[in-house]
Amino acid sequence: MPLSYKLSIYFIGFSAIMLCFLWIFQTMFLENCYTLIKQHQVSTYAAQITRSIKDETLTDSDSIGSISRQNEMSVYVYDSSNAILTKKYSSEFNNPLGLRDINMSNVYAYYQLAREQGNNYTSISKAEEREFDNFFDNFLQNGDLGFIPDDRDGFGFDNRQGGAENMIYAEIIEIDDDTECFVLITAMVNPVSSVKSTIQVQLLIVSIIFIVFAVVLAFLVSRRISRPLVEINSGVKELARQNYAVEFSSSGYLEVQELSNTLNVTRHELQKADSLRRELIANISHDLRTPLTMITGYGEVMRDLPGENTPENVQVIIDEANRLTNLVNDMLDLSKLQTGAIEIEREDFSLTDEIRDIFGRYAKLREQEGYDIQFIADKNAYVSADRVKIGQVIYNFVNNAITHCGDDKTVVVTQKTNDKRVRVEVTDHGDGIEPEKLRYIWDRYYKVDKEHKRGVIGTGLGLSIVKNILELHGAKYGVKSKPGAGSTFWFELECSFTEPLQ
Repeated sequence: MPLSYKLSIYFIGFSAIMLCFLWIFQTMFLENCYTLIKQHQVSTYAAQITRSIKDETLTDSDSIGSISRQNEMSVYVYDSSNAILTKKYSSEFNNPLGLRDINMSNVYAYYQLAREQGNNYTSISKAEEREFDNFFDNFLQNGDLGFIPDDRDGFGFDNRQGGAENMIYAEIIEIDDDTECFVLITAMVNPVSSVKSTIQVQLLIVSIIFIVFAVVLAFLVSRRISRPLVEINSGVKELARQNYAVEFSSSGYLEVQELSNTLNVTRHELQKADSLRRELIANISHDLRTPLTMITGYGEVMRDLPGENTPENVQVIIDEANRLTNLVNDMLDLSKLQTGAIEIEREDFSLTDEIRDIFGRYAKLREQEGYDIQFIADKNAYVSADRVKIGQVIYNFVNNAITHCGDDKTVVVTQKTNDKRVRVEVTDHGDGIEPEKLRYIWDRYYKVDKEHKRGVIGTGLGLSIVKNILELHGAKYGVKSKPGAGSTFWFELECSFTEPLQ
């Protein structure tokens, strides 16, 4: 399923759940919530009146009247120090639903209920009217207050209004040993059935509008979120077709922007790899064709012309065959190193002696072509490494230096030991490398000089092989170069021990 569809479904589903909760709380629990709020409201202001009485700040009926009007309650305060209750303050709130003044027979009844329930009594809902009637009948039979109530309207509420409920709060306040007050509060709990019906109609209209709005918004939001991904997907398809001109510029949120940047880097690397691959094909084609042509040519000459089967011609064929072998070996070595198929076999050996042995291979080069290859060492250094592969590293560095050594044909190999490490530097006095090209010289197939010169330019695999071998050993390596002043390639290995030179 497309991302835009999933986002739309999730958004619409979330909206439907929110609407369900809204319907539940606004219809099923509306009446209960209203009753609880009203009860809390009456209790809060009853506590406020109680504190005012105890602090003697309730000096007149103005404060009671203010509380009564603000909260639609009828408030009565009686002096209950004696057997007969005497009204001190009162404020009756009348409303169209029929709340009216409470009669004294009910006041005495609520006083008795509060006394029986620990000086505090609260009742709510019509069901309490039957409770009051039961108490009232029992009070007529056993009561000793010396009065005959004149009616049983109860609760100070006109029942003809029907459907409404009344809340009664009664509390006996002991101010001191001889003084006692009785606070009686009645509050109308308005019926919410008609309000509930109104809310349901409003909720139905709001729900329809909300669902339509949610669908439209979900569609727009999902399209906005998924559009950058669709664009990136199209770009990746073009990239798979080797169209490296595609540019990933999608934006909108952080993750998409980071993905675009990553794909742009990938595109650049693929483009570079493809360019190097093409260059490799051209290089290998040239480097393979040249020795093959010479081998074929010298072989035909030796076959067709009498007296041409000379040691010199045979040596040319051998040299060109060795060139082909080295080329193939380099390609195989690099492939194995990059796939992890080669594991290093460590042994303790003298790095100094290994460099000297490698220098023996260049004796003919020094004698015939005048190269000056020098080796300078401070100590005889021993390392724990793969002898063959480290030898390959040194050999590649020296060959690279000979290739680019310049007119003086001088290559200097320096070995230095310091802090249990040995550093080998191979320096030439050639043209050097431009700073912007230094970062690429370790890449496979990369060559600073793009011209093909037989015997000078290789396949561009040597330094890449060196890099992989040194990384397998956990060695440090690098290059220092300045245009026109030559280059110095170096690497460092951990030194097991040293001894004086012999």
